[in-house]
Amino acid sequence: MLGIVFTTPEDASAFLSRHTTGNHTLEEGAPIELDDLLVAVTGPGKIKSTLAAERLLRTHSLDALVHTGTCTALAEELSVGTVVGASFVLEGDRVELEAPTYPRMPLECPYDVDVEGTLVSQDHTPDDGDGLSYWARLADVRDQTSYAVAYVAAQHGVPCHVAKVVHSHLGQEPDATPSSSKAIASFLHPVVEAATPAAE
Repeated sequence: MLGIVFTTPEDASAFLSRHTTGNHTLEEGAPIELDDLLVAVTGPGKIKSTLAAERLLRTHSLDALVHTGTCTALAEELSVGTVVGASFVLEGDRVELEAPTYPRMPLECPYDVDVEGTLVSQDHTPDDGDGLSYWARLADVRDQTSYAVAYVAAQHGVPCHVAKVVHSHLGQEPDATPSSSKAIASFLHPVVEAATPAAE
């Protein structure tokens, strides 16, 4: 069974509209099963995402996890709507050092994405120019959840793949339209088709 883990219910809305009937919604701590898929939402922040991933993997036998949602671009060339597959995730709330000794984890991205890059997860984002430029040198995008989800999955021996949709750039307000949710659903469509056996 494949687990699809969204960051927020809003991230999952277009996917649920496409793959369910009725008014299904996702809530934190209440995953739903759709054929050979288990769909869940973590909630924002590394604490919530750690606990959600741990509960999910303790109570369900999953072959792999796909974590998706939105992210903030640190690289100027990434436009809003770009699907970024994470080839590395970094823990970004540690002391910033010249020689990077903070936790980092390589990931595989076996899916069709717009670009692959490095993602840093931060609950506490710096508000000074030096802090922003530090992470801009190391990472392409930023979120609050991916490192935690990938770390918990690794502890359980479950492959984790991360793909996030850019919804804003540094210093800009996030895209307020449903376009991010639609981009997530479009990215997931072939993932779900590959994971779901064809009806006989």
